[in-house]
Amino acid sequence: MRAKDYSPPPASTGIWVVIASISMTFAAFTSAIIVRQGGATDWHHLTLPRILYLNTLILFASSFALEIARRQLGAFMVKQKGPGANAQAEKPALWLYISLALGLLFVAGQYLAWLQLRAQGLFLNTNPNSSFFYVLTAIHAIHVLGGLGGLVRVISRLNRSVLRKSTLDATAYYWHFMDALWVYLLLLLWMKL
Repeated sequence: MRAKDYSPPPASTGIWVVIASISMTFAAFTSAIIVRQGGATDWHHLTLPRILYLNTLILFASSFALEIARRQLGAFMVKQKGPGANAQAEKPALWLYISLALGLLFVAGQYLAWLQLRAQGLFLNTNPNSSFFYVLTAIHAIHVLGGLGGLVRVISRLNRSVLRKSTLDATAYYWHFMDALWVYLLLLLWMKL
């Protein structure tokens, strides 16, 4: 018996490379926080804005909506050739739009957190811990915006009936990784800042 050659779809391979590089970036920042805080006399504890906890729930809800859409799209792709296929596509699209809207709400919540810190007189250059807070949350928000771009692409391809399951899966993996990364960052910020 001969083993079949298998190569994963390019979207799947690419997303794992992206996730690995993002992980390394945040690992480097974690190391920088630990080293900088080590012997610092100018390190002042930062109280995290409460909106960050609500933001966490919003990001989880967005992932939940994406998973519902993903499951419905799996069923839709199987029934795609049958009658009423276009009506079936509306349900997953609705959940994708909900996921997109919640992702945008998360980014807006990040902006509100920055405004709350500014109102307390904490800016990017106020002290090392506020600098780390702004940099880490901004970099995460930029990556979330990239994920939102992926969701827009999935919605667009679904509307044109050219969506591949591998594209949807890659987008979902990335989006769920943003959730896990956010929880990690929130714990890091809570413990170290």
